[in-house]
Amino acid sequence: MYKYLICSFLLIGIISCKQKEAQPKEDVVLWTPYNDSAEVAASAENENRRMRYKFIQSRVLDKNEVFLPLYDEVSQFTEAQYEQMKPLVLEQDIPTIQTHIDQGTFTYEDLVLFYLHRIYKYELPNNTTLNTIIALNPNVLEEARQLDENKEIHHLIYGMPILLKDNIGTAEMKTTAGAIALKDNQTDDAFIVEHLKQKGALILGKANLSEWANFICGVCPNGQSAVGGQTLNPYGRRVFDTGGSSAGSGTSTAANYAVGAVGTETSGSILSPSSQNSVVGLKPTIGLLSRTGIVPISSTLDTPGPMTKNVTDNAILLDAMLGKDDADYKSVSAEPGILSAWMNPEPLKEIRLGAMKNFMERDSMYAANVEALREAGAQIVEFEAENIPLKGFTTLLNLDMREDLPAYINAEVKDKDAVRVESVEDVVAFNQQDSLLRIPYGQERFDGILADTTTTEQFEKIKEDLMESGRAFFNIMEEKDLDAVLSINNYHAGYAAVAEYPALTVPMGYKTTGEPESLTFIGKPFSEAHLLRIGKAFEELTEAREIPEGYQD
Repeated sequence: MYKYLICSFLLIGIISCKQKEAQPKEDVVLWTPYNDSAEVAASAENENRRMRYKFIQSRVLDKNEVFLPLYDEVSQFTEAQYEQMKPLVLEQDIPTIQTHIDQGTFTYEDLVLFYLHRIYKYELPNNTTLNTIIALNPNVLEEARQLDENKEIHHLIYGMPILLKDNIGTAEMKTTAGAIALKDNQTDDAFIVEHLKQKGALILGKANLSEWANFICGVCPNGQSAVGGQTLNPYGRRVFDTGGSSAGSGTSTAANYAVGAVGTETSGSILSPSSQNSVVGLKPTIGLLSRTGIVPISSTLDTPGPMTKNVTDNAILLDAMLGKDDADYKSVSAEPGILSAWMNPEPLKEIRLGAMKNFMERDSMYAANVEALREAGAQIVEFEAENIPLKGFTTLLNLDMREDLPAYINAEVKDKDAVRVESVEDVVAFNQQDSLLRIPYGQERFDGILADTTTTEQFEKIKEDLMESGRAFFNIMEEKDLDAVLSINNYHAGYAAVAEYPALTVPMGYKTTGEPESLTFIGKPFSEAHLLRIGKAFEELTEAREIPEGYQD
């Protein structure tokens, strides 16, 4: 009872009945910092080293500044409205939501208010927050009202509230990559954001992430950033890892804070948090989606990708971001069939899938789901996965980051006085000025970038060898004429990364502890439409995803 009284107190005037007169903003306190030392101390002996926290709440982010700009309008959205909409929106796919809007059941503005209501409800109380929201778009409700006035034939993404990982550029909000060095980084919209907006998507806000996309410290918690704090898993706050680096994109989608989110991946950064949070995540073939306007690690391997509650929404969100970008040297024109993939699940009797024998022997959930596919008619080819080392992988990231970060800052940062770093060396020096605040887990990876002495010639050879190694690992697809290889979570993300192969992860169930686990389909280059059709068939077969227990109200 005490817990619910606290929550009610914190949320007075936010999610209650309509107020006759709004309280002056200067007198409103929506959030109060708390002492997280007990939670930090409790994590010190965690068997998972990545969950030994040094902080939970951000030391620099004032949630009042994030939530107050929309307070007046959100406070007018009643609990009764929320309850009426909940069965029509919660866990529903985009086509279903669009049907309700077409029928006049609710509006795009109502939809935005529904998601904002949930964000305020769970992110303001310190006992339910996932620390997953870094920023909210102050213009999003006005943008929604404009879309309500102009309902013409449109893309399915039209009017759908989307969250973006906070390394993806947006004009309305800062783009921080979770780093204090970029805390005031103002940019234009990234290329994929331009395309989302052109099709009518509503950018709801920015999601927390592993700082610098998990390329700053060594063995440090997934989902932590100096700006956003420690992201927590809705299936078990401080119990289960969030995965990274697109941690906030995964946790916010799992908790139904938006229709979906956009993450980024170099190696595992979409697959890992999608799997850990029981959502569908797609790491596309490198070049299918533009990287322009995204804070980089590696121009060789980086890609954005969609993270959604179901395969249908994944296909729709992916399609809405497509487009050839002349500013991105890897960008290509998309193959057809992605948008319609959700309508045409692949007949399981017509597909051939490779299953890894070691997983079949040691992971009962993997084995059970492979057998379910086999019983449904899929041809399963079991094989021994070869252990092929990925020599030079870190070097590839080091040398790319050394060149790509200064290029990004030069091209994208609008105010060089607000962002006073121009290189990795500058970031290292900046962080050292206040290491406890700026790099509580150190900056081992950035130090490694500066120490790397690999020559240009050696670098090019490393890239060639890594791609060969990655593709050699997946030779089984050609040898056995497979549609995809089946993995678990992000276990083979590194091979898919260097091979530049797409990978789709789909929830397949929960361990006895309640921790989510996913089946990952890795396919040939630019086979996204095919992978989505296979993923849709698997999703319909298993219906494995469940909403997190503490986030159902």
